Amino acid sequence: MNHPANHQPQTVQRVLLTGAAGFIGSSLVDALLAQGVEVVGIDNFDPYYNPDIKRRNLQQALGHNNFHFYEGDILDRPLLQKIFVHGDFDVVVHLAAKAGVRPSIVDPDAYFQVNVQGTLNLLHLLCESPQTRLVMASSSSVYGNNTVAPFAEDAETSLPVSPYAASKKAGEVLAYSFHQLYGIPMSLLRFFTVYGPRQRPEMAIAKFFQLIQDEKTVPMFGDGTTARDYTFIGDIVQGLQQAMKFCTGFEIYNLGNSSPVSLSEMIAAVARAVGKDAKIQRLPEQPGDVTLTCADVRKAQAMLGYQPSTSLDQGLGMYRDWLQQQQALPHNPKEQNA
Repeated sequence: MNHPANHQPQTVQRVLLTGAAGFIGSSLVDALLAQGVEVVGIDNFDPYYNPDIKRRNLQQALGHNNFHFYEGDILDRPLLQKIFVHGDFDVVVHLAAKAGVRPSIVDPDAYFQVNVQGTLNLLHLLCESPQTRLVMASSSSVYGNNTVAPFAEDAETSLPVSPYAASKKAGEVLAYSFHQLYGIPMSLLRFFTVYGPRQRPEMAIAKFFQLIQDEKTVPMFGDGTTARDYTFIGDIVQGLQQAMKFCTGFEIYNLGNSSPVSLSEMIAAVARAVGKDAKIQRLPEQPGDVTLTCADVRKAQAMLGYQPSTSLDQGLGMYRDWLQQQQALPHNPKEQNA
């Protein structure tokens, strides 16, 4: 791995992680616990998808002495204050958010409540703990229908095409204002189409795996040329951990793979991983979807030592192996709260 330029890694011994039971959150929890980091997690098990899946994500962590979990909401200021009182956190990793482009078109109010007000609640508490660094999830969706690829961090981001994207952009701008006012060190990470073990069941790769496995029709919206910069969860977790160590000032980083894959190519790759042919149904494009995402990751490489190394075929193979392992396990998530 390249060593980031001009700055030394900072201590990561005690971390507060919002959205701890989600796809990315739980993957990061396990990685941090494996390195001896103490993690305090919070999650409200939002019913956007089956909460049992998220409880299962945390089963391993809940048995760990260094993991402390609160079932609760980032909109609950008194709960956040209770967590912060005894916190002394080196880093707050803020991943909690309402996800999904199309549902945000139906219910934009809920997205702004969680993604903006929830972020504001955390920022209020960080004002009282200015030595604590903030690493916060943003999204490639802030680039809108940008046609200049790859997308660099200083590209235009004021033209979002969905309320979800607008809420993530609003969170970035809000965070910057608090950095300017209170000097809180912040790194904002724009994730590009993350996939892999534990990914949300409504995400395209997860759905396509199931449909092809069951020999059902795969819906393809548009002509198949829309492209996404699919990024494997292991690469994202590595980038997150580097951002936690090298968080100074205010920085925005792309975490992607810099290798966009068209929708038709992705479906073909899933079919290869499953070992069956895909039966494709062509459908019109959907509102809120962008035509291309492509990360310029040179800044993250130079300043964080970020090195995405997993090809789509490799990542899909690991996801397939994980799926097969899950199907072999009894599905009996435990109800465990702090």
